[in-house]
Amino acid sequence: MTKSELFERIEANEPELRALAQRIWETPELGLHEEESAATLVEALEDGGFEVETGVAGMPTAFVAEYGDGDPRIGILGEYDALPGLSQSVSAERDPVEADGPGHGCGHNLFGTAGVGAALALAEAVDAGEVSGTVVFYGCPAEETLVGKTYMARAGAFDDLDAALTWHPGDLSTPRMGSSNALNSLTFTFEGVSAHAGGAPDSGRSALDAVELMNTGVEYMREHVSDDARMHYSIPDGGDAPNVVPAEATVWYYVRAPTREEVERNTDWLRDIAEAAAMMTQTDVSERFLTGCYDYRANDVVSEVVWENIEAAGPIPYDDADREFAAELQATVADERIESRLAELPDEVAAEIEDEALYAEPVAPYDHDRQTHGSTEVGDVSWITPTGQFNGATWPVGTPGHSWQVVAANGDFGLKGVAFAAKVLAGAAYDLLGDAERLAAAREEFEATVGSDAYETPLPEAAEPPFDVTMG
Repeated sequence: MTKSELFERIEANEPELRALAQRIWETPELGLHEEESAATLVEALEDGGFEVETGVAGMPTAFVAEYGDGDPRIGILGEYDALPGLSQSVSAERDPVEADGPGHGCGHNLFGTAGVGAALALAEAVDAGEVSGTVVFYGCPAEETLVGKTYMARAGAFDDLDAALTWHPGDLSTPRMGSSNALNSLTFTFEGVSAHAGGAPDSGRSALDAVELMNTGVEYMREHVSDDARMHYSIPDGGDAPNVVPAEATVWYYVRAPTREEVERNTDWLRDIAEAAAMMTQTDVSERFLTGCYDYRANDVVSEVVWENIEAAGPIPYDDADREFAAELQATVADERIESRLAELPDEVAAEIEDEALYAEPVAPYDHDRQTHGSTEVGDVSWITPTGQFNGATWPVGTPGHSWQVVAANGDFGLKGVAFAAKVLAGAAYDLLGDAERLAAAREEFEATVGSDAYETPLPEAAEPPFDVTMG
């Protein structure tokens, strides 16, 4: 099976792939609870002859599927969790299918499906003798809470890979070369003494006071961290009635920074502030470490292979109806948001797409020096093995992720992006499986920039997947 035949095979399977993506879009599930979504993908892989291990790293919806034998081993990452509160019909107006229900506002219904489509096509290439080695598909749950890959990494799931490939739906089709922020996600729970807030306040010790003092301390901390560092929080439990001194209160923090070292340093400072707040309020404080992740390091060699296959796969075949609906969705997005997105792009690219609501042409890598303020546990994988990732244009230009507009797009014209992404993933894996020199070059670059022993799990030994956490 040649590369052209590989692409043709994916095109022939496109109706089935779109049906899989549509099925997952219609049954959105939150992280660590993606039972139907994971089962849908597992069934497709098992039907294709893959050996599948489920329940990886203590997560029932995490799985690893393998086909082939021996080296090299190329991994393809897939996700399938949805977001809370983003239920939406295929409409250019806000129209939830289920009030307060979840929705695929990050396009993960497309994400995992495309990876499965690529893996199935590669299995046929292995059977045809065109390539040799092992294709490994990783079903990674709970990306939205930055859990799945980090816990799978701690379990050693990615340790034996020669390279990893992944993608993400977006507004342009382009490799992702920039870095992301490392992160820690943790909660602090303060325990005090309840009392009547009016009649006997002297008998109480307010856990909520401790939370508020901690947050105030962090506000002063902000002045003394790097410009790219971030600390943001919510208060999931602040007590009940105002006439009762809160005996318990919890604050949830995200700590982000460009490097793991700075995240750890700032987290230690955060812990000091929590202890000080407890001391000031005569309360006790306990910490729960939910998850953490590394910054992303793109491997140039693998990313170049990805770019070659983005070009080879060609533009996503959107039609006039797709562009019309995309324009209707884009019209609901603030002009400032679209202008901000265009400002991130090279001038020649921005000029070409500024009047396009839906831009399907491949965009050459442009963000090598960009530091994004978001986080992804693909970063952990990139510190374990050479990794390349890309975006596929499945929603309107400038549309923010985690929005109802994205849900609408990825239940409609975005489905056409599944075959495109599957081609890029399959083509890149096909090339790497058959090119020992490129794999050696990718490994050499990895050793020089990351180092084979650099990764240490950010998770404490006692940390367990947070099944009770739905979003961060």
